[in-house]
Amino acid sequence: MAILRVDASILGPNSASTELADLVEKELGGAPIVRRHIGASPLPSDAWATAVQAAYVPADQRSDAHHSAVALAGELAGELRAADAAILALPFYNYGVSQHVKTWFDLAMAGGENGEKFLDGKPVVVLTTRGGSYGPGAPRHGWDHNTDYLRRVVGDIWGADLTLIEREFTLVGVNPALDAFTETAAVMRKSAHEAAIEAGRALAARV
Repeated sequence: MAILRVDASILGPNSASTELADLVEKELGGAPIVRRHIGASPLPSDAWATAVQAAYVPADQRSDAHHSAVALAGELAGELRAADAAILALPFYNYGVSQHVKTWFDLAMAGGENGEKFLDGKPVVVLTTRGGSYGPGAPRHGWDHNTDYLRRVVGDIWGADLTLIEREFTLVGVNPALDAFTETAAVMRKSAHEAAIEAGRALAARV
């Protein structure tokens, strides 16, 4: 039984998405975890293009860079295939998916068949966090170009049985401009933590 955990935060111990993922993992009772932290150890930003280009080059003419990129893409695809479940802590940055996450998605897909359902029917918890608020009524409602993308790739393309947990206003207490939302942020944090614990229990029951 293998559970893949992928983290993408650049904030180290201050990460809200990591905090949520830890709550999910805590409920798994020490189940084996395959870990990849693409925020702390980013994948090479040019590897996806190099892996794709390699497909158009005869194997005996490929450069070392081609071989390395193809091997990395295959490794990422293999981690997804081998997983019985996954915990994906993928925060929102600059209104969308971070470069770390996009590189991971692209490389993994380059390492598989076109449209391959790496996580077909497998339970997957995606945890995403946002510093501000982007829901109805917020000044930047509609600026979240992250969450729907995660649903599309993880759920629709990769076929996961997806549980999505979101938390907003993580910058309350950090950015003074958001001080007016302290109570709202506390409620959102509590709700997200409860959802993460419940998701962990549900995941433990399936794996």
